[in-house]
Amino acid sequence: MTNPEIIQRKILSQSQIDQKLAYWRFKDKCIVFTNGCFDLVHLGHIDYLAKAADLGDVLIIGLNSDTSTRKLKGPGRPINDEYSRAMILASFLFVDAVVLFEEETPYELIRQVKPDILVKGADYKPEDIVGYDIVRSKGGRVETISFLPGYSTSNIENKIKNS
Repeated sequence: MTNPEIIQRKILSQSQIDQKLAYWRFKDKCIVFTNGCFDLVHLGHIDYLAKAADLGDVLIIGLNSDTSTRKLKGPGRPINDEYSRAMILASFLFVDAVVLFEEETPYELIRQVKPDILVKGADYKPEDIVGYDIVRSKGGRVETISFLPGYSTSNIENKIKNS
């Protein structure tokens, strides 16, 4: 199998993730879930995702689709299409699966995945994180990770526009 094929196999539909989850749970793996648009992947994203992966055995990323990203970020976004964003995220060694979702929030995907650990940035209070109720009701943890200062997609976008 080629490297592009290996990467592509990590991009799963919502119907495909169930089979992987059954396998990982059978192997007693700790499943970590996070989500976002990840439009222009930068050092801050890599730091955040690597730290999230360190919290468990399996890292699943819920990725906002192009439609979902546009609803959240406005008509000029995403800059990169969903396939490109998914391939970039799936190429990271510490990422086990990328699952696209169409809704504005990953609530239904979190209900499906039922992660052991739900992760978001430290700009959220744990109890305000979408899916907190699902994860806590099954005895899971909700963790926040501090962002690397000075890195954001908006900063990169502004830098490009102003240069």
